[in-house]
Amino acid sequence: MIRLGEVQKLIIKRFTTVGAYLNVNEAEAEDDILLPKAQLPEDAEVGDKIEVMVYNDSEDRMIATVNRSKLQVGEVGRLKVVSQTRIGSFLDWGLEKDLFLPFSETVGSVELGKEYLVGVYIDKSDRLCATMNIRNFLYTDSPYKANDKVKGTIYNIHPDLGAFVAVEDQYEGLIPKKELFELYQVGDIVEARVTNVQEDGKLDLSLREKAHIQMDKDAKFIVSKLENAGGFLPLNDKSSPAQIKKELNMSKAGFKRAIGRLYKEKLIVFEDGGIRQK
Repeated sequence: MIRLGEVQKLIIKRFTTVGAYLNVNEAEAEDDILLPKAQLPEDAEVGDKIEVMVYNDSEDRMIATVNRSKLQVGEVGRLKVVSQTRIGSFLDWGLEKDLFLPFSETVGSVELGKEYLVGVYIDKSDRLCATMNIRNFLYTDSPYKANDKVKGTIYNIHPDLGAFVAVEDQYEGLIPKKELFELYQVGDIVEARVTNVQEDGKLDLSLREKAHIQMDKDAKFIVSKLENAGGFLPLNDKSSPAQIKKELNMSKAGFKRAIGRLYKEKLIVFEDGGIRQK
């Protein structure tokens, strides 16, 4: 059986004026597909095996090419938007016909000329398409362990759960909502730390360092903010988490740890309504 969206070796069954017709074996009598004449090796003969990529032509018929697509069915990768219509976008995946990204498979908005992380699938009409809903394309058998540093792409953001990340564009990861201190968008590339590997293999991620390392960074950041603010910040351990996040882009717990260190090192004093640099 010829496999749509995959590289495979097929046999040349017959030649015509427009090219050669291929199939999985010489006995197969139906569904031969065309390899255009311009792509035929000069010494090709009936019975030869030739490695081709199978995709849909402009009329959605299966056709062969000796060229290679950037992705095959079931794979995930970054493709550039080269044109847009009311029903979706078209992506450059290295073949004569661009790959269609339906509007229904688009997460957020996409812009012409930008690259997005997509997976390739076959739709209900047996056509090759792209999707930004890539969760089912990702693996849960990553080689990572707690405290490993990783890089990934945010592919979905849930208002209650957090940001879903394709770690190294292959593995399933989640940055919990409580770890998101900035405004992120689908497509953003982030560097994170693995905080936990769940029993099912999914990765819990944090955008912050281990507590003692992060505390050093937060303390230095607060000192710089104090210096820029004339030595006083209207924040203390009574301030709300929302106010601390707005002013410093950090959690209240992280803020309290950092100012505790600064106080012990006699770099700040507590005053009514805030902290002052000594």
